[in-house]
Amino acid sequence: MKQPYIEFRNRSGFGDIINNYFLFLKYNFKQYSSLYLRYNTISIILTLISGYLLVTGFMGLASRDFRFGMGNNLDTEIYFFAGGIILFLVVFVTSLINYSFSSAYVTQYVLTNGKVESKSIWNHIIKNIGNIIILIVVGAAMYFVYLIISLMISFIPFLGFIAQYGMSFTISAIFGLTFMSMFSNNNGFSNAISEGFSFTFNNFLKVIGYGLVIGILNLMITALILAIPGFIIGIYTYFSVESNVDLVGNTFATLIFTLGFAMFILSFIFTQALSQVAFGVLYYNLYELKHNTFLQGKINQIGVNE
Repeated sequence: MKQPYIEFRNRSGFGDIINNYFLFLKYNFKQYSSLYLRYNTISIILTLISGYLLVTGFMGLASRDFRFGMGNNLDTEIYFFAGGIILFLVVFVTSLINYSFSSAYVTQYVLTNGKVESKSIWNHIIKNIGNIIILIVVGAAMYFVYLIISLMISFIPFLGFIAQYGMSFTISAIFGLTFMSMFSNNNGFSNAISEGFSFTFNNFLKVIGYGLVIGILNLMITALILAIPGFIIGIYTYFSVESNVDLVGNTFATLIFTLGFAMFILSFIFTQALSQVAFGVLYYNLYELKHNTFLQGKINQIGVNE
């Protein structure tokens, strides 16, 4: 059955933009998820490996007798720190891949009226690889500045908390809209980030409110994804404790906790990708509000074929 095409290039209100995002997921979630898994196969495998190393190392550290130095095994520290380093690199690289993948997907969706192909997504990413690398460097610098400011204002009760989340949503919006500017209009880095800043601050309340709503809704999606493995882990842990089963050093327990931890990380990465899809929907709305190109094009076509 052919899925209906959802037009993003409308001068829509706040509620309509959110509705378009969920209509898009409703009709395209299967295809999007299929391509997402194809692009993230390696990262899923590496996440499982790093999760196993972290869980094994953590359990090894937890099994030590710190009073007498019993069970002091250097391998557990190596597992723990190696797993942490690998996981950080995997999450960082995968997040950037998914920012690019989601931006390219939404762009191709609009350009082809919903007929997205994997090859066109890949070609779009390769075409923008130079700008992506520059944006990575600048984005890392922006995030570093955010961490410093966030640390400084964290001591302010309540207002510091609100300011931290406000800055977090602002940076996410700038980053997401800049990616979309690069992919949808083939803008270079300077033009793209300029447009990202312009769209964010000229529509500040709308962008921040949209990011907040989408963040909450995606958090609910994450909770649904984690509900079943979380329930299984909780039941297993409860009955293991009740039966005096030693969880530390238990191979089956290590596998259960590894899968649970990996599911948490993978769901977090997946919701990041969905958030970029949401910013793609927002970008086309903001672009149409400013430039009015799609509506003007429709008006110009009136009477052409008559």
